[in-house]
Amino acid sequence: MRSVIFDLDGTLADTSADLIAAANACLRSLGREELDPARDAETAFRGGRAMLRAGGLSEDEVEGQYPLLLDRYGAALCVETRLYPGAMEAVARLSGAGYAVGICTNKPEALAEALLVALGVRDAFGALVGADTLPVRKPDPAPLTEAVRRLGGDPRRTCLVGDTDTDRHTAAAAGVPSILVEFGPSGDRVKALLPEATIGHFDALFDVVKALDL
Repeated sequence: MRSVIFDLDGTLADTSADLIAAANACLRSLGREELDPARDAETAFRGGRAMLRAGGLSEDEVEGQYPLLLDRYGAALCVETRLYPGAMEAVARLSGAGYAVGICTNKPEALAEALLVALGVRDAFGALVGADTLPVRKPDPAPLTEAVRRLGGDPRRTCLVGDTDTDRHTAAAAGVPSILVEFGPSGDRVKALLPEATIGHFDALFDVVKALDL
């Protein structure tokens, strides 16, 4: 079976404002300068630890604050978060054409599950693999391969839709194509990562996936 695997943060949904709010709560508690939701959106999509480091915390402070950040984020993970325009229409079109669809994210699995439920879209995806589902996370290819396995798909007939170099490297390590979105904070700079394709809107995804001939 052919499959399309999606990253979550920065790909299906703009979660940056809620992520930054959680990080800023930690930074405020330590009297540090807070992150800017616009300027630091790209950092938010690289994870909680990246945001804390951007706030000037030492590695010991990062490790101490990271569980608190997750707790704060989990308590308010869908306040400002929104799906990108056309995301679920694209997912539905792929599913209708016989592609299995799943998610492979570096967000902890329980938080990813809760967010998808809060957005009302969990049932659209046949598999979800998070940062802690396996002992390794992206860019290791194992989470991607596991997502495909859970869908009953062929790991040679899949692609990964993402937004960062992490997704690009994950797909390359798995030996499958990557499609990077240009509507996140990185914009069209993702083209420099040399993915197999990029899209400026989800309306283009179906035709791009079809052209890959999975």
